[in-house]
Amino acid sequence: MNNPHHSPILVILAAGMASRYGSAKQVDGFGPNEETIIDYSIHDAIRAGFGKVVFVIREEFLPVMKKNFDNKLRGKIEVAYAFQNFDLKKFGIDTVVGREKPWGTAHAVMSAESEINRPFCVINADDFYGYDAFQKMYDFLTTAANDEEMALVGFQIGNTLSDHGYVSRGVCAINDAGYMESVTERTNIYRGADADREAIVYKENEREYTIPEGTLVSMNFWGFTPKIIDVARSLFPDFVQNNKHNPKAEFFIPSIPDYMAKMGLAKFKVLPTSSQWFGVTYKEDKEQVRQSILDLVSLGVYPINLYPQVNKVNAALYLEQ
Repeated sequence: MNNPHHSPILVILAAGMASRYGSAKQVDGFGPNEETIIDYSIHDAIRAGFGKVVFVIREEFLPVMKKNFDNKLRGKIEVAYAFQNFDLKKFGIDTVVGREKPWGTAHAVMSAESEINRPFCVINADDFYGYDAFQKMYDFLTTAANDEEMALVGFQIGNTLSDHGYVSRGVCAINDAGYMESVTERTNIYRGADADREAIVYKENEREYTIPEGTLVSMNFWGFTPKIIDVARSLFPDFVQNNKHNPKAEFFIPSIPDYMAKMGLAKFKVLPTSSQWFGVTYKEDKEQVRQSILDLVSLGVYPINLYPQVNKVNAALYLEQ
């Protein structure tokens, strides 16, 4: 195990209710031994050198998460859990707001602050990023990260879409030096359905706007120092006040780096990756993800059994499918 006091931390956002997917996709099996997407992310993170993983979850998910991850990760990486809930008082907010889902990804990171005391990486539970992304982020966090310079991994937008519906992406504007100038969350991106069916568009106010194929987007693969939490906490009360009557408003991670970059508080290096992204937004995505993982296993990119000490399934049967 890496020294937990020095190696970067991996923060996995797994508190979503999976409203579009329809089940707890955080623990859905995709690999030969029903490995989850999270399993592959942690495998890549350990290989890259990360020393601790923090799962940000809803408290009611704790038993199933511990059952799925504690034994297989014991002795490999330090494991911690943080709860994302509706308690605003811990952020100094007395306002009572009725909501059915938590306040979004930036709120999730804030919820994990007690477990974060050094440079860290934030990822989604349901996105498969690939080893190259983790290695590049580890290298950045251990050699270049500070309160004035942080990072994100940039993926080409054309490689991040679902065939089965719209997706949300943080669209980046990047300067000549490779730093993010801004990141704008677009929540309704898809392949166009009009004359040019290959065009990538996002819809806003009932209008479609084209996005160039090679545009780099954030897939919520960020490299931060704890400074980001201080800034998020300073912005969150106004966000809650402005959105207390909007039950669907979310405090997205990209809004924090976007604010910091525009205010000159920090620079964010965009780390391009050769990793192939794929993810599960809709139930219909599952078979495609399973096949993609099978292909990587067949090529030897990943072992047939990530955790042979706990998984006893005959994975050879899977490879015959």
